[in-house]
Amino acid sequence: MSSMPLSTANWHWKNKNVTGWGKEWFERELATISITGDTDGQSVRVDSVTEVDGDVELGQRKSKLLTIYDCKITLQWSGKTTGGEDVSGRVVIPEVSHENTLDGHDDVVYQWELTTASSPDVLAVYQLAKKRLPAALEAKFAEFPVALIQTHGKDIQIGTPSASGTTTPATTTSATTSASAPKPTAAPTQKTAPAPAKAVNTAGVSAEASFMASADDLFSLLTDEKRIPMWTRAPAQSQPKEGAEFSLFGGGVKGKFVSLKPPTEVVQTWALQSPTWPAGHFATLTMTFTQSSDSTKLTLSLNGVPKGMEDEIRKNLEGYYIHGLKSIGLGTVL
Repeated sequence: MSSMPLSTANWHWKNKNVTGWGKEWFERELATISITGDTDGQSVRVDSVTEVDGDVELGQRKSKLLTIYDCKITLQWSGKTTGGEDVSGRVVIPEVSHENTLDGHDDVVYQWELTTASSPDVLAVYQLAKKRLPAALEAKFAEFPVALIQTHGKDIQIGTPSASGTTTPATTTSATTSASAPKPTAAPTQKTAPAPAKAVNTAGVSAEASFMASADDLFSLLTDEKRIPMWTRAPAQSQPKEGAEFSLFGGGVKGKFVSLKPPTEVVQTWALQSPTWPAGHFATLTMTFTQSSDSTKLTLSLNGVPKGMEDEIRKNLEGYYIHGLKSIGLGTVL
């Protein structure tokens, strides 16, 4: 049986959770950082990574690999004064994510702590750490998504993933040059009537989660085209009014707004742009926002999912909508 073409096999949405690998990478790589001061004898180094809290995933949308991560990292650092005195401290980095390490939308924030008794020489080393360690750390953070794709891209994408997130098709053993290849003879074109749309047996799927956000904020994040890329990490088109078309995930999902009741409900037609999704078929996605005193529950109900695709679409709703919103720091409520 012939293999599935790359253009088809790599179209589907996929996610791989590699949080354990990510934690080990940060623990190993960040502990290699050391800095020498301008004054003889001064030095600073990262001793250990004591905490990596968050999620790391590699996703695929429309043949593109996307790094999805948001981690809080805590480091222990140490140094030497010009007189050989030991200095130690701690730094907490609340967010290391795709947004602030690759997109540059936000600066990386550092929360510094000195645990050695203060003196002029000790403070000089402390200032050296605060001045020089961030650049060295951010250089390592920039290496992380590259290593993530190189290590795990092959597990979710057919072909050889590169650091840029593209795919190189496998090399064939035989090739015919354009000069020697026989030119195909054009067959006469013949107009045919379009085949009638086939009836599709469907089912419904749903996903839900509660976020530490207001209903107004969640409603805006899911309908405002300027805010949607914050959690989809892809271009979007969305004019939140009845009858207007929308496009999410760089065209991976398309449809129209059926009705909007800010900030409690959005109803859309919804179609996945995939070879496995029946051509011309639309499901109906209803998003409801139920606000309580400290959070808002988002419920995604998708009716009209082709039979046999229920598990795939449910995972997509959870992975790309729910996890996408979680990845921008909203936090979920258990």
